Amino acid sequence: MATNEEIKKEFSRSGFALVEEDEILEKCVTLCINYSLKPSELVSSWELYHLNRQSIDQTVKNDEMDGFLLHLQNQQKESMMKEESGLHIYSNRDVDMLLDGIPEDTEDEIVTTPTNKSQRLLPDPFDSISKSRDYGYSTGKSVGHVTPFGQRGQKFVVRFNIGDAAAQAENGDNNDVENSEDDMIIKKVQTRRRCSLKVNGVGPEPGCRFMYYRTEDRFDSLEKRIVRHADAFAASGLYEEQVDPAVASQRSIFSVGMICCDGEGFLNDKSILLQSSAERTSGQRVPLDLNRLNQFSIFPGQIVGIEGQNPSGHYFTASKLLDTVPLTLTADVDLPPAKKQNLDQEVLTLAEESREKSEVSFIIASGPFTTLDNLLFEPLSELLAHAKRKPPQLLLLLGPFVDSNHPEIEKGAVDATFSEIFQVEVIRRVQEYVEFMGSEVRVVLVPSLRDANHDFIFPQPPFDIHVPDLEHQITSLSNPGTFEANQVKVGCCTVDVLKQLSVEEMSRNPSGVPTDRLGRLASHLLRQRSFYPLYPPPESLPYDSKLAPQALQISSIPDILLLPSDMKYFVKVLSIGEGEDAAKCVCVNPGRLAKGEGAGTFVELTYKGDPESMHASVISI
Repeated sequence: MATNEEIKKEFSRSGFALVEEDEILEKCVTLCINYSLKPSELVSSWELYHLNRQSIDQTVKNDEMDGFLLHLQNQQKESMMKEESGLHIYSNRDVDMLLDGIPEDTEDEIVTTPTNKSQRLLPDPFDSISKSRDYGYSTGKSVGHVTPFGQRGQKFVVRFNIGDAAAQAENGDNNDVENSEDDMIIKKVQTRRRCSLKVNGVGPEPGCRFMYYRTEDRFDSLEKRIVRHADAFAASGLYEEQVDPAVASQRSIFSVGMICCDGEGFLNDKSILLQSSAERTSGQRVPLDLNRLNQFSIFPGQIVGIEGQNPSGHYFTASKLLDTVPLTLTADVDLPPAKKQNLDQEVLTLAEESREKSEVSFIIASGPFTTLDNLLFEPLSELLAHAKRKPPQLLLLLGPFVDSNHPEIEKGAVDATFSEIFQVEVIRRVQEYVEFMGSEVRVVLVPSLRDANHDFIFPQPPFDIHVPDLEHQITSLSNPGTFEANQVKVGCCTVDVLKQLSVEEMSRNPSGVPTDRLGRLASHLLRQRSFYPLYPPPESLPYDSKLAPQALQISSIPDILLLPSDMKYFVKVLSIGEGEDAAKCVCVNPGRLAKGEGAGTFVELTYKGDPESMHASVISI
């Protein structure tokens, strides 16, 4: 019987160092017993597995043992088939084929990942040791299998570019398809100077109580939105005194209220209502006539300023519609001041801050991070490999990570909890990336409502992540969330608000005038100063009216706004306001990193002070 000392001695003789030594030796003893191996034979098999993976470091890690297990299983099957040429080893795939009535002789020579089948492997001899506390089935299964994602032809091809040519030349030409053979060995690349990071803590905290709001809380949140916007219009000094729109008046009046729909359907010319403030006016809803306007864009929940007439007191006819809150509103007096959490271990001097101000490079990717036919997380692995070759200062990963819409998650066909999948397949990969790159890089994670391992509530608290010694490099934000990187203000929201607005929006534009619909949808958030201005939200959205007022408010226009969506990827420069006082914001939809069984897109962005000197590329992975 093999002992721990014998196995350790054989690994040392071959030049391998053991990480987490006790657990690895315990597993190795189990492998020797189950597969009748001597310590020397076990180490020889490990050397072959190590060479096939083309790993650089001479270490044996605990998270590699599941892949090594599958390697031993394949070796054993091959040896048995050589001894008895007529013997067939049945696997889960054969069982699935028989159940579906698929003849065995139709099987391709290349083993591909089955779709909509169970992802379970052969019985794991580590069951008694680590199955309850470790999840590595999907990682091990990738050895020897070819997936549709792995067979794709073109890799890392630029789909779209925006920005100055100098920044593009600095980032390099990404149009070339990366050589898969060269990708096997990744050399460590020096990153730029580490960026500062300050998180704006206005979102809910991990473990907070939610869905405890009352009907009064919902009314108060809507009332405060209307009053806040009305005060902003009044403070600008550009408009007349606000009047109750439901009161009959023969003269032209100005009023502020919220767009509502008269019924459960979508907005149309006959169903538009304007609800005013109950505190300042009567709070009644009055039908709104927009037929005199040749251009507008409205949706339920939008706060607008209206100039017009209501001679009878029953119908408000608009002559002018204002959908942008004046930029004089720089802070919300109703909300507590935002908490700024400085995540720098060192304190930068003023000279260093001024030199680094407004210069930061990003890689931005939105989930899902694995394809629908498996839980191997291949897109995430290749993204991190790309980030090692072309390291950004800040890697932004937007959920979902453990997608509740994934077929295997929906069926419950996994042998681990959702939290274990998240820790092993996501956090462990991110941790290895950060440890490889050093202290210069930072990673920010933002959850999604589709994350099966997280709270199903909007606004959403951040992930409760504790990574020893890397807490200042791996950060989790709330959803929505805001932060500053080298004093560049960034806001992000992983709810697909663009898609939801596109369904509810009613717009009219002059004939023959081209329109940018995606840019218009994104600008609604900035004009309304809210990450989610739509109300009422869809029934599928777990909207908490008590948490929303603090977390959804955009107190100032960010430099960069991230809105991942199922709609077409884009990078646009939005302008809010008029003339020289207009505020500009770079809005980014990186698309989805994985689309079905194939590859999606992500964004590389370099921001240098203002949108004019910014460069961004949408890249197909």
